[in-house]
Amino acid sequence: MEIQYSKCVENLRSSEIRNMMSVAVRPDIISFAGGMPGNTLFPIKEVEDLYNQLPLSVKQAAFQYGPTGGYPPLIKSLMDYMQRKGMQVEKNRILITTGALQAIDVVNKILLDPGDAVIVEYPTFIGALASFLAHRAKLIPVSMDADGILPDELEKALDSKPAPKMIYLSPYFHNPAGIIYGKKRKEAILKILAGRNIILLEDDCYGELYFNDSDAELCIPMKTVEPESPQICYVSSFSKIMGPGLRIGWLFGPPEIIGKTEVAKQSMDACTSTYVQVLANEFLSSGKLFDYVKWVRGEYKKRAKVMVEALNVFMPPEVTWVNPKGGFYIWLQLPAGVDATDVLKSSLQDGAVFISGKTFDPEGNRNNCLRMAFSNTPEEIIPKGVEIIAKAINRFM
Repeated sequence: MEIQYSKCVENLRSSEIRNMMSVAVRPDIISFAGGMPGNTLFPIKEVEDLYNQLPLSVKQAAFQYGPTGGYPPLIKSLMDYMQRKGMQVEKNRILITTGALQAIDVVNKILLDPGDAVIVEYPTFIGALASFLAHRAKLIPVSMDADGILPDELEKALDSKPAPKMIYLSPYFHNPAGIIYGKKRKEAILKILAGRNIILLEDDCYGELYFNDSDAELCIPMKTVEPESPQICYVSSFSKIMGPGLRIGWLFGPPEIIGKTEVAKQSMDACTSTYVQVLANEFLSSGKLFDYVKWVRGEYKKRAKVMVEALNVFMPPEVTWVNPKGGFYIWLQLPAGVDATDVLKSSLQDGAVFISGKTFDPEGNRNNCLRMAFSNTPEEIIPKGVEIIAKAINRFM
């Protein structure tokens, strides 16, 4: 029997991150591959205490099905959180999703038909790419610099035919590029998009993880402006500020869009786990989340500092990067002609891994670059891992 797969499957490509994780968990490997929080940094004790203090009726509700739109107390807590960020909550609704990726996917499900054009950054988060490709979108990649997507190239992309229906941006400690958009760059983007019939999907899963208070204002979402056009749908998650095992994200946007995404979600999983929503609500509404995030910023700042220092010591001068101001990642640009997959094969033999750049290329080609995550690696072994990778790069120069 010959299985007749759908056209959606034809567009999917294997993720190097998924393939690499089986290697990355080996005890003899120093891994900069997974974009994961540090295992030793989770707020386990705080969450245990909160759960133990819950009344029996809430614990019982936690084990039950819940509304597709989300656990009502968590929606209320998130609305308060959005207002704290400067959002205009009276104009918007929230949909609780099973991770931020589901939020992206339900937006794609209600907006995209095969062949519709979507503007994306180069490089782009692999999860979003997979969703766009599954919906058979035509991707229009636009390059970035240290301040974000390039305005001139964005204007050219907007004039493409067919006219782009959506633009997807990840302005806050970008995965994989590690950069944060400058204030003027965000203003320029909104000015360019003004008056256009296009949806801006703003992905903000790392914005709370700035290393210095002076950079907090750079993390103010574009959604706070609430322009008439473009309409902005804002995506965020508890994965990086509490734990990815909870699989809780949310979509914050215009009521009409949220209503349609709620119907789309019904056919996917009926509702996000009530149990983890209860935990997230208690962590957020009690204020413990804010104390935890303040502490964990410092931990990631230390790991980033160790990695940057090691890069300065070991990397050849031809390799360039932007020092991170927050988040989990550093993006290395290699000399032309150096293939990151070759470097990875060599560094793996010596005991260190990362993710090669073509994984994040909308076209799947450009590979003289790589992503290194410092978030899940203990400080004491980061320098050795960087040294191994630097030696591997030198072999191909």
